[in-house]
Amino acid sequence: MDWFAAQDYEIARQVLQRGVAGVFVVAFLSTAAQFPALLGEHGLLPVPRLLEHRRFLRGPTLFRWRYSDRLLRWVAWTGVALAASVVVGLPQSGLPWVPMLVFLALWLLYMSVVNVGQTFYAFGWEMLLLEAGFTVAFLGSDAMPPPTAILLLTAWLVFRLEFGAGMIKIRGDPAWRDLSALYYHHETQPMPNPLSRFAHLLPKPVHRLEVLGNHFSQLIVPFFLFAPQPIASAAAAVIILTQLWLVVSGNFAWLNWITIVLAFSRISDPVVHWALPFLPREGGSGTVLPIWWLVPVLAVSALLVVLSYWPIRNLFSRRQLMNASFNRWQLVNAYGAFGTVTRRRIEVIVEGTLEASPDDTAEWREYQFKGKPGDPARMPRQFAPYHLRLDWLMWFLPLGSVREEWFYAFLGKLLEADRSTLRMLRVDPFDGERPSWVRVRTFHYRFATRAEKRRTGLWWMRDQPRVVIPPVSLP
Repeated sequence: MDWFAAQDYEIARQVLQRGVAGVFVVAFLSTAAQFPALLGEHGLLPVPRLLEHRRFLRGPTLFRWRYSDRLLRWVAWTGVALAASVVVGLPQSGLPWVPMLVFLALWLLYMSVVNVGQTFYAFGWEMLLLEAGFTVAFLGSDAMPPPTAILLLTAWLVFRLEFGAGMIKIRGDPAWRDLSALYYHHETQPMPNPLSRFAHLLPKPVHRLEVLGNHFSQLIVPFFLFAPQPIASAAAAVIILTQLWLVVSGNFAWLNWITIVLAFSRISDPVVHWALPFLPREGGSGTVLPIWWLVPVLAVSALLVVLSYWPIRNLFSRRQLMNASFNRWQLVNAYGAFGTVTRRRIEVIVEGTLEASPDDTAEWREYQFKGKPGDPARMPRQFAPYHLRLDWLMWFLPLGSVREEWFYAFLGKLLEADRSTLRMLRVDPFDGERPSWVRVRTFHYRFATRAEKRRTGLWWMRDQPRVVIPPVSLP
């Protein structure tokens, strides 16, 4: 029975529990701040309207029979409090079922939000957080060693996350196969950060090496997560370093951060102390797992193994699904990202005017968003791991159609000068006053070259304006 006790992975457990809980804190804070304006009683896609057709719900939710913004805030702030308690280590100081109950509560609370979140919560990292929260719930407490089975299942989650992303790239855009994908990606990614322009301006041979490194990290390294130590720790370290490069070169909400945390499942204590000898060595937390704890852990492990059939089949399918859940509980999912690389950055720009006639002589003022590019002179900001949901969906508009239900609702809120909607923006050019008209234009954006930056001071160059929604007003 000693095999079931991973005595050399206490640091890994601490990182997993506290790290996943830290991401839950960010996720619930994002929900408390943004959900009412986006999906609340008077939001762009109101949840009460969704609940009128319950058959469209994605899965279980506490809001199935009743929703209110007040209840939503109770859920969000309860989630923040529970997750913060794990970050500081309170539940871990008790019996193993205490952190288990806390994580299962976080899983259920956040799943309740995601399952009514519609397009604003349709991102792959939502289900990733849910699966991670459920899995690490069974790592136990400081009273006994972490279970080996749960650590391996966490590594299996990292494998699906990385290998799935690698396969979706190889099977998708030819730019990943001819190594040119990074010629475009740093510039066209959903939300660049302060270093994205620097990364974009690197020489093309460096970009090709980036793509090769990505393929190595996602298609080869994940297999070594299941090798003996210290090989498994080295594989996890490669994944962590790759994710850190993505952290410093872009804004991908908490996707990179939670991947870093989960990769620690394969880093053993001896390797940590070899790399960081100044860290104190903790006393042992026992050598065996009691049968009353081992039985539920093995039962959950068996469940996750059985549920793995569907994502395994998906990995080897020619029609591989990206970011797909195969059950209502969003456990053991399929992951992937950027199977297609956008070559040109098209930004949707929303403008308004106070003038009665919306012709070319009118003074049009631009609404500025917090994260997405707008003002060409403004340096991109760092927001990850925080998720700006409205800004992200603005990036998807030119990839499909601006005629989305939520976007027209957004334009209506701007015409009403709705305060909760305007708080989601960086700049309201009318300081709370209602515009007479709003319109939508698109521009081609590209990063300024070094010479252009020196000459103009601009971060972005934009041209090719095109009106995609002509001036509209309230009836």
